[in-house]
Amino acid sequence: MKVLVTGIAGQIGHLVAHRLVADGHEVIGIDVRGWSDAPDAVTMYQLDIRKRAAEEVFRRHRPDAVIHMATVTHLTKQSEDRYRINLHGTRAIFDHARNYGARAAVFVGRHTYYGAGADSPLYHTEDDPPMAVSSFPELADLVGADLYAGSALWRYPEIDTCVLRICYTLGPAHVGTLAAYLRGPRVPMVMGFDPLFQFVHERDAASAIVAALNKKLRGVYNVSGPPPLPLSVLVRGTGRSAVPVPEFLFRVLLGRFGLPRLPPGALTHIKYPVVMDSTVFHGATGWTHAFDEDQTMAEFKASRRGR
Repeated sequence: MKVLVTGIAGQIGHLVAHRLVADGHEVIGIDVRGWSDAPDAVTMYQLDIRKRAAEEVFRRHRPDAVIHMATVTHLTKQSEDRYRINLHGTRAIFDHARNYGARAAVFVGRHTYYGAGADSPLYHTEDDPPMAVSSFPELADLVGADLYAGSALWRYPEIDTCVLRICYTLGPAHVGTLAAYLRGPRVPMVMGFDPLFQFVHERDAASAIVAALNKKLRGVYNVSGPPPLPLSVLVRGTGRSAVPVPEFLFRVLLGRFGLPRLPPGALTHIKYPVVMDSTVFHGATGWTHAFDEDQTMAEFKASRRGR
């Protein structure tokens, strides 16, 4: 199969590309960052997905399938350009997929779209609405991209569209939202709260994305790995020290004294859990995680020590 991957220059994109090549697929990559040492089996284009040059890649290669990961997720930096990439870029990718004959599309989203709150269900299913726009407004454009991708199920019925909502990724690459939160030696927690955190090894996340494509899934699917752990256990397991902070001081101290910078909306996600039920995905693909929680935390911890 000829597969076009947007956002291929990211760490998960690299892993997805290597796995696709190993499975015998022909891979075309698009990313504004470029990938100088991409494998010979990957045809790489360094460009913006919103530009006409991206459409030309679709016209030239006419991919059978598209994996869309080119969303900007730096939540501490709000910009009009980020919104345009996430919303207009996602629309452009689905339009090109339809116009140039793609038969399958996989949109890679986040489990945090469900939102966190005191009254949230313990396990979110795919039928739950994405409530993050109310408690975590910095996610609004990403939630919008997720919903637009989901609308392709009826907008473009000729394309088997799969929307994946993947839990936090963690691993030796030290990339992603959870890795940024755990980057320093001290990790802030809201005093009196110890929510469950759900995470999956970055290699398992990549294998799940490819499994969704290979199985030609259609619909919305939650993807998670090992059972969730309390945040305090996660902090200790990755070799960090938890710093309990009273809620009224939390936002004031962020970004100071070695603590990570976080967007204001992240506070609810540090107080309350966002945990998904991924039974449907496991049943549809037969996929299961290769790395358990201890292995994942150990690799994250060891890679930091090596640096």
